[in-house]
Amino acid sequence: MTEQDPVRARLKRRLAELVDNTHEIEEELRSPHSADWDEKATESEGEEVLEGMGNQALGEISEIKAALQRLDIGTYGTCTHCGKAIDDRRLALVPAAAHCIECATLADS
Repeated sequence: MTEQDPVRARLKRRLAELVDNTHEIEEELRSPHSADWDEKATESEGEEVLEGMGNQALGEISEIKAALQRLDIGTYGTCTHCGKAIDDRRLALVPAAAHCIECATLADS
């Protein structure tokens, strides 16, 4: 068992959760709407929230798949921007992190 096996397992568990959640969101968005105008407005607001949650989940799915690819090719834990090692504490908190804290901070500003 390599040091990265627990990371891979953690990423795959989260990926499975997100895929399940997106399927549930898709089912909810496809469900029939009420004929009542007041309820339609409420349903519309709820759908906007669900769509936002779905988009966020899809983004995280993409990040996890990229992290799994980095594990496969041996570049996991290396910043995809500057090439420096990503701190282990950051990876423990954000296992799909593609950037070191310095590059992540620059991207956010």
